[in-house]
Amino acid sequence: MKLTKLTAVLCVSAAMPAFATELEVTHWWTSGGEAAAVAELAKAFDATGNKWVDGAIAGSGDTARPIMVSRITGGDPMGATQFNHGRQAEELVEAGLMRNLDDVAKAENWAAVINPPSLLEGCTLDGHIYCVPVNIHAWQWLWLSNKAFADAGIPVPTDWNGLVAAAPALEKAGIVPLAVGAQGWQQTGLFNNLLLAIGGKDLYLKINKDHDAEAAAGPEMAKVFAALADARNMTKGANVQDWNQATNMVITAKAAAQSMGDWAQGEFQVAGQVAGTDYTCLVGLGMPDPFITTGGDSFYFPKLDDPEKSKAQEQLASIMLSPETQVAFNLKKGSMPVRGDVDLSAANDCMKKGLEVLKAGNVIQSTDELLSPDTTTQLNDLVTQFFANDSITPEQLQADYAAVIGTAD
Repeated sequence: MKLTKLTAVLCVSAAMPAFATELEVTHWWTSGGEAAAVAELAKAFDATGNKWVDGAIAGSGDTARPIMVSRITGGDPMGATQFNHGRQAEELVEAGLMRNLDDVAKAENWAAVINPPSLLEGCTLDGHIYCVPVNIHAWQWLWLSNKAFADAGIPVPTDWNGLVAAAPALEKAGIVPLAVGAQGWQQTGLFNNLLLAIGGKDLYLKINKDHDAEAAAGPEMAKVFAALADARNMTKGANVQDWNQATNMVITAKAAAQSMGDWAQGEFQVAGQVAGTDYTCLVGLGMPDPFITTGGDSFYFPKLDDPEKSKAQEQLASIMLSPETQVAFNLKKGSMPVRGDVDLSAANDCMKKGLEVLKAGNVIQSTDELLSPDTTTQLNDLVTQFFANDSITPEQLQADYAAVIGTAD
């Protein structure tokens, strides 16, 4: 009997790595839905025999990114770190502080499975791949509380214009028409949603890709700034800071709507709410011919001197892009997978709407991919000032905005 037990122990020991490698992973996913999603990544990595050491940084990406960059440039790198798709890690890569993932990408044929291809292109610099995209987070959503509209005695609107028209009745019922957190990235995100929904694809690209100051100052953009003024008027009484606090206002019917990325789905799921029953989701703000941007999250891997940790980095990169992890993570996160070959039959109604837009090819690069972090910060500051000061007119904001676009990089 003793020999049998000893043999069993030895067999289990032989099947497991002798020493699990700990790898610290930094990110800013701390809300309820985000924590549930990141737990799927940790579980998948731990199953390899390694150990995910969670380095969550409370607050938004605007809070977390400077801390992450400071650690990497200061000689205290983590094993892996989150950045948004685009140019946020560009200077770190150019400084030689980040390792490439060429071998993993080639062995697993990332070029054939990542969809759309622009996501992998965004991870590529000078022919080398430096990050693994884990999701597509489309910003272009309007989330509506069915109960809020029922309490106000009016139907749920089908587009942005319908929300604006419903605002007086909502306010009369003591409901905030639109919840927006008092942070620049949220307010600018709303502006970009309005730009794409009202201005359209061509104008969006003229502004963010071509940096066309004349178009930014023109009459078509004036319509977008007028819509942003409507949004500012509808947010009176929100008085929240974080995005998930704004989402909670919609969940509890204290607010009627929020324009936020599809990560808001995670909060509705944690609250036990059902799409189509408790809340309504409108892709592209419900406007005709909706587009979604290929924003989202990627993980970068700083160069490390430890061979075991370097090997664990490659395993983590592989796990993050595996079909099983892509499904488990994105169903919890509310985002869409970057693989085009996974089974998403369990997706809810909102994710299916986003997937239909993606399948139709109505996708466009996000502002994180088209504008430098410095330009983004300047634009965030302008929009924040607009929301904080009612005396700033849409015309004044447009003039200042056009000036920044004219010098954008």
